[in-house]
Amino acid sequence: MKIPRFVIAGTQSGVGKTTLSIGIMKALRKRGLNVQSYKVGPDYIDPAFHSFVTGNKSRNLDSWMLKENAIKDIFFKNSFDKDISIIEGVMGFYDGFGIEKDNGSTAHLSKILKCPVILIINGSGMSSSAAAQVLGYKLYDEKVNIKGVIVNNVSGWKHYELIKEAVEKFTGIKCVGYLKKNIDIKLESRHLGLIPSVEVENLKEKIDKLSSMVEETINIDEIIKISKGALALNHVYNYDSKNGFRDVNIGVALDKAFNFYYQDNLDLLEELGANLIYFSPLKDKKLPDNLHGLYLGGGFPEVFAKELEENKELRDEIKKVSNMGMPIYAECGGLMYLCKSITTLDGKKYEMVGIFDRNTKMTNRLQRFGYVNVNILKPCTISNTLTKVKAHEFHRSIIDESNNDDCVYRVDKVRENKIINSWKCGILKNNTLAAYAHIHFYSNKKLAEDFVENCRVFKKGSV
Repeated sequence: MKIPRFVIAGTQSGVGKTTLSIGIMKALRKRGLNVQSYKVGPDYIDPAFHSFVTGNKSRNLDSWMLKENAIKDIFFKNSFDKDISIIEGVMGFYDGFGIEKDNGSTAHLSKILKCPVILIINGSGMSSSAAAQVLGYKLYDEKVNIKGVIVNNVSGWKHYELIKEAVEKFTGIKCVGYLKKNIDIKLESRHLGLIPSVEVENLKEKIDKLSSMVEETINIDEIIKISKGALALNHVYNYDSKNGFRDVNIGVALDKAFNFYYQDNLDLLEELGANLIYFSPLKDKKLPDNLHGLYLGGGFPEVFAKELEENKELRDEIKKVSNMGMPIYAECGGLMYLCKSITTLDGKKYEMVGIFDRNTKMTNRLQRFGYVNVNILKPCTISNTLTKVKAHEFHRSIIDESNNDDCVYRVDKVRENKIINSWKCGILKNNTLAAYAHIHFYSNKKLAEDFVENCRVFKKGSV
């Protein structure tokens, strides 16, 4: 099948991948194209910007957590009826798990999906040297297909022309445009990356300005041509659906405090028969009616701790349904919310739900970061029989120890097939499971199947 597509890669983090990606997405949308976007790796914030621009839910493609067939399933399912697909890379082009360029890297993903690549370089402070940089990325793995270069942070047209001439002469790769330095279009960051799109003021105006700059100095026609030159992909996607029949209701926390979800996790729950009902722990005074399970994703509960504390009615109800045995699954920020308290960096302590007899505290540095292997030691909310799954951790908070809660995860940090560190996580109480690890359900669909089935069991017992 011919699906127009391309990867936007960067030589390193901070080179402007997200800024340029959303600017190009907006430019394509203004041409009337139906755009499907993706993000390489375990990222929640960038896909939210994509979705805001394209009007289609962005997806994550992760070649460390997901098998190749799962990646192709996600891609085909969402791209077969779109005009063009854009995949934004992660970190530097060849940065993956450890030093393995074919395990989790943007380059690896581009080969799995046979995508042409547009490479972003930082043109600040150089001219002809850019050719050496691009040539190195081309030759490091000649199986990748770099078809274009965008030069960011140039001083102007003449600067770009110098770089363009050198790159095209010595690498044979076409330069398709540039962006000048401009602090007005910079997206602000906080401790886990960009500030989420739901918190950015005047986001539409910023993106409109960015897309105007992109259209002025980047050859969108050439990018479309590159996308149409992508090789045909042969893959059969087996759509595992309950034909629209949804027999259990799962409440999903979604607001400014909790919005870190893989969209495919949510879609898979629906395919398996769950009706997802969204609610806000910040604003809603009670849970939606007739729920049979709860799903609380990550986010920034520490930023909104005061408002979460003030909503005591909802906190009390969540604790009540947990005591009743309702299946509840929470990740990272959701874990923090279900503990007794959150202490912010300024030393203020805020009461949370209190299902777990533990307290969480923010710190100034990352506590865990990167891919992990999760060993599920006993049956729990999302696993009746499964024992291993790949996951990702990324958090600055810590949780105190307690003998009153049962840990069902052993988490292993692995490098070169050797375990270099292990720790306990995955707190289980009643039928509530919360952990720091973020899990993509496509890493093993049985996780989602077991969660939905446990919600069905609860429904039967509560009738």
